[in-house]
Amino acid sequence: MPLIERTRGLTVLFTRRTPHLRSHAGQISFPGGRSEPQDATPAETALRETHEEIGVAASHVEVLGFLPSQYTTRSGFIVTPVVGAVRTPFQLKPDVSEVDEVFEVPLSFLLDPANHRQGSIVTEGEVRNFHAIPYGDYYIWGVTAGILMHFYWFLSAADTE
Repeated sequence: MPLIERTRGLTVLFTRRTPHLRSHAGQISFPGGRSEPQDATPAETALRETHEEIGVAASHVEVLGFLPSQYTTRSGFIVTPVVGAVRTPFQLKPDVSEVDEVFEVPLSFLLDPANHRQGSIVTEGEVRNFHAIPYGDYYIWGVTAGILMHFYWFLSAADTE
């Protein structure tokens, strides 16, 4: 979850995956991907994948921590959310074979529960519920929205302690 400090406040950087990918084609996600043997930790995977997917070097990212829960996608991936601060200025160089678009959304919008939605779809005769956070023309849903809502709950719980 790349956080970027802008003059108007923190934003979160997202990618829209290309439509031809086998898994999660066209969906909005954080930069990230499959762990490789050289990755000793989830943070190393996140930093490597961020560089590969959008061109932001690890030297521009300070890993702030991890969310306490892992997420399993319907396609079987286990996601460990890594939160990082991206130092500006930085240049994007999206890998066009994986990334269709890179964009930012204000963190304040994402953390506002008034913007949190629940959706459902029927797949193979089974109703599947999911989290969603619509933002303009962007529909952030599934695991990505779930991670953002968990981040909101995590921060809310920290505020009450």
